[in-house]
Amino acid sequence: MRQDLSAPIVVPIKNRRIWRDLARIISTIFNPFLTALALFVILAHVGGHNTLDFWRLLFLSTVFTSIGPMLYVFRLYAIDRISDLDMSVRHEREAIFSAFVVFYTLGTIVLYLDRAPRVMIAAMLGYTVSTILVQFITRYWKISTHSLGITAPLVALMLLFGHQPLPFLVLIPMVCWARVYLRAHTVLQVLGGAALGAGSTILFFHLFHITQISVPG
Repeated sequence: MRQDLSAPIVVPIKNRRIWRDLARIISTIFNPFLTALALFVILAHVGGHNTLDFWRLLFLSTVFTSIGPMLYVFRLYAIDRISDLDMSVRHEREAIFSAFVVFYTLGTIVLYLDRAPRVMIAAMLGYTVSTILVQFITRYWKISTHSLGITAPLVALMLLFGHQPLPFLVLIPMVCWARVYLRAHTVLQVLGGAALGAGSTILFFHLFHITQISVPG
């Protein structure tokens, strides 16, 4: 039987779409707002003495790291102040990070005045300083906030719980791959974001004398 040479070759194109869709899904699920939310859920659970205390700590932290910044980005996108929700255009990112610095600074002050657990203040201060550095770096280089956003929480969990969160470290290369595959960043930009996230977390956990939590079993 003769092969129909006119038939379109769709498999390679379909494969490329699958990988692109997977990269987009990973980028969406593990965006910095949601990873910060996940981290502070855990920290509020660790630091809260009861259910009411948990919800209070969770609200005071996430309103400045996730809810507020996310709504701010959505509003800018709705009024056409930014090109897309990923803030792909570098000069747009710098202005937005200025607002993020305000959010995180206020969050740090509020947690301090509320006498929140040291681990939550250390984490919030780490986000604040990281964002200040990202804002400065963005003037010259498009460092990846996705890789920073996934690395910082995972390093924090490793410092708190030891080897137990170790399997989740696979998320770091997954997110880095997704950002590079989508051509949102270069390899160096995602590595730079990961290094900044890890470094700032280790620094502030050390400064606040955060020690590993003993978990039964």
